[in-house]
Amino acid sequence: MARGAKTTVYGIPNCDSVKKARVWLEEHGVEFEFHDFKKAGVNDKLIEDWLEDVPLDQLINKRGTTWRGLSDVHKAEADTTAGAIALMIHKPSIIKRPVIVVNGRVKTLGFSAENYASLFA
Repeated sequence: MARGAKTTVYGIPNCDSVKKARVWLEEHGVEFEFHDFKKAGVNDKLIEDWLEDVPLDQLINKRGTTWRGLSDVHKAEADTTAGAIALMIHKPSIIKRPVIVVNGRVKTLGFSAENYASLFA
């Protein structure tokens, strides 16, 4: 990836995967901005942009504690794109973290040193 690309890491600071991603990027000299879901939130336009790059079933982390703590009614909201977007805006912790965006496009979800090495080579 060309130096000078705009990289944004979306997540929450206390998430282990986000911590690993941030450390990896710093250690490899990749400049990035951090967008804290808890402080800055997410909006429908941002999520719609992400859904152009990744499928909905990958963007929602159904293995996480936030998802498992939802009522069946709230989980059913995620059956439609509009409902899933509303749920992610209301509870951004259900989004698979971190979301790595380079020049406005989602490049990967979660943390994998191998994927990052390939992406930022």
